[in-house]
Amino acid sequence: MTSKETDFEQIVKEHKSTIYTVCYMFSKDADEVNDLFQDVLINLWRGFDGFRGESKVDTWIWRVALNTCISDERKKKRRGERVPLEMAANLYEDKDDDSKQIRALYARINKLGVMDRAIVLLWLENLSYDEIGAIMGITPKNVSVKLVRIKQQLMNMSEK
Repeated sequence: MTSKETDFEQIVKEHKSTIYTVCYMFSKDADEVNDLFQDVLINLWRGFDGFRGESKVDTWIWRVALNTCISDERKKKRRGERVPLEMAANLYEDKDDDSKQIRALYARINKLGVMDRAIVLLWLENLSYDEIGAIMGITPKNVSVKLVRIKQQLMNMSEK
């Protein structure tokens, strides 16, 4: 294994939960999460040589993962809705109240636009407004304003 491959493997090991979190936020089922995860890894590998270290590795990974998932979301809208295969047993479904609340929250978040969804995801991961702004390419103040509006949208959804 080359030095480049070893470095890449180490970065993926350190940040796989971040990549998975982004993919989970932008997908509806486990197979789609895995497909998105693989697409993100491919895009990270393609851009690995071009990463110059001008930003933190975390920021670069967030940005690549979000851009990959947002691009996939746009492609889905162009090609239309696909009908997933149904299985009688759902191995990912929890029946407890916490799981139900989390699924309800994610269902509301999934109704947001892709950019708003990305901002919420970063906020839920406890990133600072500065970090969110760097990843999204907006100012920290703009992050603050967008989050206030997004929270209001989510509250309005729960009232309906």
